Amino acid sequence: MKRSTAARRGVTLIELLIAVSLLSTLSVGMLFALRVGINALDKANGKLIANRRAASVQNILESQIANFMPVNAACPSGVPNSPPALVPFFDGEPQSMRFVSSYSLEEAARGSPKILEFAVIPGEQNRGVRLIVNEYPYTGPLSTGALCLGMIENPAPGIDRAPQYRPIEPGPRSFVLADRLAFCRFAYMQEVPAPEFARWLPEWKHPRWPSAVRVEMQSLEPDPSRVPLAGLTVPIRINRWPNVRYTDTFEQ
Repeated sequence: MKRSTAARRGVTLIELLIAVSLLSTLSVGMLFALRVGINALDKANGKLIANRRAASVQNILESQIANFMPVNAACPSGVPNSPPALVPFFDGEPQSMRFVSSYSLEEAARGSPKILEFAVIPGEQNRGVRLIVNEYPYTGPLSTGALCLGMIENPAPGIDRAPQYRPIEPGPRSFVLADRLAFCRFAYMQEVPAPEFARWLPEWKHPRWPSAVRVEMQSLEPDPSRVPLAGLTVPIRINRWPNVRYTDTFEQ
């Protein structure tokens, strides 16, 4: 009787193989479900980061343009033994823009004024374009005048000569604001006596500052599930000229 009871204890080889097979199947199913969940989490996290980046690009551009500072540039006049010409500092082209702002990427609105240089350059492997920005400290008219090559004939009416600035060059400290764009361009509003007849110009060569700046851009590969990179229009509210003493008069 004891020998018969001892012979019945334990499991057979077939039962062991079935148990191992079931455990392996359960482990593979759990691993597959975990992988699907991680992939879904990565995709959702990637879309969230892309949406936040798109929103931050618009907020940064709006803050930098809205905090525009009306300063002058000491440009070489081209006349021997003559002082530099003080001109309003603003360089507006279809694919580039340069001005001074009190808002920067490094210090936001708490730091010192910065010279901002925006440029549209080819994207990686020449796929689309990207928008970059350079930031330099602003220390006065001489710092902005260092970017001026001299005074040339102005194609815009109202003034004979206009400043010519150095081309904007990308460098190691250039920050990529937006990438993988189908296009990106700037436009500048010329204010006229009747607001309804205001014009948008592809470049700015006037002896004053524009009343608004428009940034037009579109993603190279639009995705309906993500926030698109939309353009924006930012007004420039300037009613005072630098180096001009204003006095208030009151009627007695």
